[in-house]
Amino acid sequence: MSQSVSLTFPDDSVRSFAAGTTGRDVAESISKSLAKKAVAIAIDGTVRDLSDPVTDGRIEIITRSDDRALELIRHDTAHVLAEAVQELWPGTQVTIGPVIENGFYYDFAKNEPFTPDDLPVIEKRMREIIQRNKPFTKEIWSREKAREVFAAKGERYKVELVDAIPEGQDLKIYYQGDWFDLCRGPHMASTGQIGNAFKLMKVAGAYWRGDSNNPMLTRIYGTAFAEQADLDNYLHILAEAEKRDHRRLGREMDLFHFQEEGPGVVFWHGKGWRMFQTLVSYMRRRLQGDYQEVNAPQVLDKSLWETSGHWGWYRDNMFKVTVAGDDTDDDRVFALKPMNCPGHIQIFKHGLKSYRELPIRLAEFGAVHRYEPSGALHGLMRVRGFTQDDAHIFCTDEQMAAECLKINDLILSVYEDFGFKEIVVKLSTRPEKRVGSDELWDRAESVMMDVLKTIEAQSEGRIKTGILPGEGAFYGPKFEYTLKDAIGREWQCGTTQVDFNLPERFGAFYIDQHSEKTQPVMIHRAICGSMERFLGILIENFAGHMPLWVSPLQVVVATITSEADAYGEEVAEALRDAGLDVETDFRNEKINYKIREHSVTKVPVIIVCGKKEAEERSVNIRRLGSQSQTSMSLDEAIASLALEATPPDILRKREARRVKAA
Repeated sequence: MSQSVSLTFPDDSVRSFAAGTTGRDVAESISKSLAKKAVAIAIDGTVRDLSDPVTDGRIEIITRSDDRALELIRHDTAHVLAEAVQELWPGTQVTIGPVIENGFYYDFAKNEPFTPDDLPVIEKRMREIIQRNKPFTKEIWSREKAREVFAAKGERYKVELVDAIPEGQDLKIYYQGDWFDLCRGPHMASTGQIGNAFKLMKVAGAYWRGDSNNPMLTRIYGTAFAEQADLDNYLHILAEAEKRDHRRLGREMDLFHFQEEGPGVVFWHGKGWRMFQTLVSYMRRRLQGDYQEVNAPQVLDKSLWETSGHWGWYRDNMFKVTVAGDDTDDDRVFALKPMNCPGHIQIFKHGLKSYRELPIRLAEFGAVHRYEPSGALHGLMRVRGFTQDDAHIFCTDEQMAAECLKINDLILSVYEDFGFKEIVVKLSTRPEKRVGSDELWDRAESVMMDVLKTIEAQSEGRIKTGILPGEGAFYGPKFEYTLKDAIGREWQCGTTQVDFNLPERFGAFYIDQHSEKTQPVMIHRAICGSMERFLGILIENFAGHMPLWVSPLQVVVATITSEADAYGEEVAEALRDAGLDVETDFRNEKINYKIREHSVTKVPVIIVCGKKEAEERSVNIRRLGSQSQTSMSLDEAIASLALEATPPDILRKREARRVKAA
């Protein structure tokens, strides 16, 4: 057995330590201050307890400022939550308490479920436990001992968890003072290292192991951060997100609704449908000249989905129907399309294609349906029926890189038109379960890696890039485009996916310059992704204060007195003639009441007309969110608002024509 351990440090220096040396010992050998700050170690990237003996490899000393410490902080906070609950309510059984995105939760078995009023009480006890600063210590127990101890405590859920651990695996027990729990670890050195930047968020019901046949438990959600400023920022974002919730704004603005008879599908109201069509019209204009817009059938025989591979990979998420014929042998199984790609291949295959015609770009605003679990449905953001701004490019291998760059330019331009400037582009590489040869994957990933480098170089640092290992589609690597909204949330929207698989499965080909049949490269492309979801993102990004060119109702003309009604109608008609969506409000109500009412429904511009304005042929313009108003002549107001209501792509074309004419 070796008597020493060789460790490589981040600066590439190498040192030897005696066998049995712990991570804490290594930190202390560097400096006492580092040992005091240390919360864990990482050996070859694997995070371990500070008290663990080190092994040969590359070592890193993790402090609370390290990004990897955040998961430890949240994990430890979950343990402190469980201890606090059992101190306050003896006899409560603890079950599991994992770290999740943005926080943690712990499930408890208690006769009377917790209520939100219990959370401040629990938080107070948690702070007391953290203040005790008890060390986390680890013991390895046998399965028999663990079963015996937890059974004696009445912890039947823990006994079940012990029984579920595979034979041969160590059972780790972590103590924090006298309280202990079954846990894989790792943990920080002591409860005091958690700090006070945590908050319990809510209580909810949860079935044991997620099975509705099992007992209902009470779940307490919480979050924790290394610094109070980070917690404050997170809570601020949550508060902002609640105010911006597109479902609430959709009701206030009278855009859409959902109901039980149509779970996961949108009931569009007049204003919402106008906004939706504005988005579609904009995207349609952006494709003119480059794409052929097509439309593939909604319902297709399952044989098509078997050929594509979706039946095997995606069947559980598809809406299916069996149609009975006169004879049972005539029964056929159909599916509502969950994506457009197989239909577009059929369109490409119809008729012989020459290499001179490539690239062929087929676009569709196709309605697709996917069965999402009811618990996953979330307004416009997660639905079962939605519209994809989908396109498929059929090109030669040599054209692939140029097409990916052309798509990139279009995606970034669209996002900029909607005000999104912070964009991240990541390349998702081959997943473990995939189709196609390694040679094809090597080729596709090599080309896309070069494209990613070009994107980064051309953006001069404005666009961030990255790699997502193993996150590609089963048929090919892909680019994922993520944008950041007004309150810092990230939304993954656009994709570019290279596919050698589907053309091969469907026998798609073109005639090359040597008169040979050649398989095309197929590139799947989406910009908004789901048009419904993108609209939801826009509503939340702008908090309902939509840019004038996107807003479904752009102007309300409101009169102060009935003497101005005729002039108000004239103003409204002039604005409509200029292309704006306008409504009038000539009710016998005070003008401040009218302004408040239309502000709630997020009308961006309210034009106020009184007797004075009628005599002067002027208007007073009140902007959403502003207490001030601007007076200008009617002609000036029409010109200004018409310009503001013009979509940015049309403005660019006008400017290009002006420059060319000059």
